This record gives sequence, structure tokens and C-alpha cells, in this order.
Amino acid sequence: MPTRGSARLPMKRSVSLGVAALLTMAAGDPGSGRAIVANRQVSACLLCHSGPIPDPHLQGNLAPALTGVGSRLTAAELRQRLTDPGKDSIMPSYAATAGLNRVGQPWVGKPVLTPTQIDDVVAFLSTLRAP
Repeated sequence: MPTRGSARLPMKRSVSLGVAALLTMAAGDPGSGRAIVANRQVSACLLCHSGPIPDPHLQGNLAPALTGVGSRLTAAELRQRLTDPGKDSIMPSYAATAGLNRVGQPWVGKPVLTPTQIDDVVAFLSTLRAP
């Protein structure tokens, strides 16, 4: 009998909002994506990650560096990590709106990033290639 994760019964992914729009893999704007990643009030990426952004002293070291991430992961993999990072990750889902704990009242029912912002972040991260 096939098991979950085998070729015959693929693992079901659980992301709540209209993920179909996020998975269209629309071309984003790398410049806007860089601004989103660099802005700690918008995305909070740099709370945990470091990357090729000015002010390295304001960047985290809890998660892998973003430098070269475009060489390590495809755009689809980057999008998946942003929308459904998995249970074993400290990274939040930037798309989920349901099933979350301890969400501040102003953010209840709202994703951290819009689908367009996620497209832009994926476009930016895809440009970060290893030398």
C-alpha cells in the first residue's frame, strides 16, 4: 500500500488562503522584492536571516544566509518556503491567515505579505546567486 510522500500518494500541503494565486509563479519585481526584504517592518526577513543588504549589524543569524539562495533553491521552492515553510521551521508562513497562534488584533485574518509582494520577494531572492 502506498504511503504518504511516495510517488503514488503525494504529500498534501496545507496552506490556508487562496494559494492558487500564489502558485501562479507570476514574474515579480526584484527591486520591490529587495525593498520588502530590507524593510524589517514589512517582512521581518532580516530578523532571522542575513543577506546582501546594507547594515549587516541589523541582520539575524538564526536562519540560513540569503546570499546565494537563488543558486540553492528554484523560484518554486522559494515560493513554497515563503507560503508554507513547514512544521520544523521557525519561519512563519508569509501567506497563511488561519490556524495561527498569538496574532496581534490588527493582523488577524491578514497575510504578512500579499501575493504580489511574495512574487516580488521570490524574484529578488532568485537573483541572489553564488559567485
